[in-house]
Amino acid sequence: MNHATPRRTVLGALLAGAAFSAAPAPPRSSAPAPDPAPTGRPRPRTTGRLLLGTYTSEQGGGAGIGTASYDPATAALTVGPVITGVANPSYLALHPSGTTVYAVDEQAAGAVTAVALAPDGAHRVLGTRSTGGAGPTHLSVHPTGHWLLSANYTSGSVAVHPIADDGSLGERTGLVAHTTPPPGPGQSGPHAHQILTSPDGGHVLAVDLGNDTVYTYRLDEERGRLDQVGYAALRPGAGPRHLTFHPSGRFAYLACELDNTAVVCRYDPATGTLTPGDPQSTGTGTRTSYPAQFLVTGDGRFAYLANRGHNSLTRYAVERDGAALRLLGTVPVGGDFPRHTAFSPDGRLLFAANQRSSTVTVFQVAAADGALTRTGPAFPAPVAVCVLPHPEVR
Repeated sequence: MNHATPRRTVLGALLAGAAFSAAPAPPRSSAPAPDPAPTGRPRPRTTGRLLLGTYTSEQGGGAGIGTASYDPATAALTVGPVITGVANPSYLALHPSGTTVYAVDEQAAGAVTAVALAPDGAHRVLGTRSTGGAGPTHLSVHPTGHWLLSANYTSGSVAVHPIADDGSLGERTGLVAHTTPPPGPGQSGPHAHQILTSPDGGHVLAVDLGNDTVYTYRLDEERGRLDQVGYAALRPGAGPRHLTFHPSGRFAYLACELDNTAVVCRYDPATGTLTPGDPQSTGTGTRTSYPAQFLVTGDGRFAYLANRGHNSLTRYAVERDGAALRLLGTVPVGGDFPRHTAFSPDGRLLFAANQRSSTVTVFQVAAADGALTRTGPAFPAPVAVCVLPHPEVR
């Protein structure tokens, strides 16, 4: 999100006690059939599933977590029922089992909610726990499936919750505030924007936009506590937002929201040390386009960056085994303010959640050169800020 105005507007509405608003059910969209799956990719499933994050407090927003299905062969999307009982589920993450989804409750009294997914669509809210901070914007599940990690944007802290065998959440076991280094230019304090586990499972990294810093922690899996082991400083005013690892686990790509750059980082699994390289172009010109998030293909050959101000997706070729990105160009996203993107499980499709146009757009991903091709018209989705493909629950 553009933190200069939109997030403050949303949180201001929350503090004023804005009510939930439901949107009308979006219609089915149709699309031409893409080319057959390239050799070596899994055969498409009969039906794909999506979960959609939104703001329930915003005018025109959703009534909870949206659901949809899609045809992997044609990319046609069909609306499903809404999972109610979750306030401002602006980011979603699946448990490794695929049977539980977790949502941030992005509001002044920050919280996280667990929802059990049922094969018959009778999804059930398991409960909500406080994050101990304000305005949580991101969460992820530790690879063990035993811990939920969340980032409180407004208060600049990160939290840990235990996950029970049934997917429900226990009381918070850890909370760490980002107090050093000092905030970057124009920032009033720390703003934790993302928290994720490294691919090797040895460290937890937290990206802080306010402090221009990426923190490295070790998770104490007995007590559920985070112990800081170091941090990487970006140049002042960079506004790091979202980190995505290359499949090798040795490199990661950082979207810097405020200075409109992409940064390749070297990662040392032994120590958890993240070493940022030089900032490079997003291909969107000189004006700030608020880069949101990277995606990297499963084979590690291509990377994509969503640009909210430019309303585009930047395509990069990944070179030197992940150590370098070469700019290939941009394509229009077909919506306004692409907040979040995700691949289908087979990697053939890329979904983009466009916040301001309240749509989801879908692209076919070419295996040979990583080119993106729109598959059809945009799919209406109220204030779409997160799109999460998930396996069919059995």
